[in-house]
Amino acid sequence: MTTVASDAGTVRFDLIRETLETTNLGELRPGSQVNVERSLRVGDELGGHLLSGHVSATVPVIDDRTEPGYRRLTVRVPEFWMRYLGLKGFVALNGASLTIAELDRQASTISVSLIPETLTRTTFGDVRTGDRLNLEVDPQTQAVVDTVRSILPDLLGPTQAQSTE
Repeated sequence: MTTVASDAGTVRFDLIRETLETTNLGELRPGSQVNVERSLRVGDELGGHLLSGHVSATVPVIDDRTEPGYRRLTVRVPEFWMRYLGLKGFVALNGASLTIAELDRQASTISVSLIPETLTRTTFGDVRTGDRLNLEVDPQTQAVVDTVRSILPDLLGPTQAQSTE
């Protein structure tokens, strides 16, 4: 989102109906904490995954486990979006790019492990079971999957393509 004002640790954004319907931002109150990262500029060093900032859906946290040295969150992902996610691939939750540690297509869930540094620098330390997080899938993966799915019937023929769904 575009920052419209910032001062002394406070950032303000304009929220439109689409944003309120697609994200969890409408649930926030003045003073709520959010993850904010400056946009990447051409020529900047890339130290992580490329994100577009476009939220695909909100996903509920269904399990929250703290283990020695990390915390693991499990979220339920709408079936439609699962096709764009892969084990050890990345996903953005609440604006933070994270590696998928576990993926269960049948249950439509993914888990991410949060190291102490991530818990210190983000709002994930406050996340609890039942909270809804913003989900962003990689737009390049989405384009590849959608392209393959659209041409697969032509390549395999209608009978074989149906069995791969």
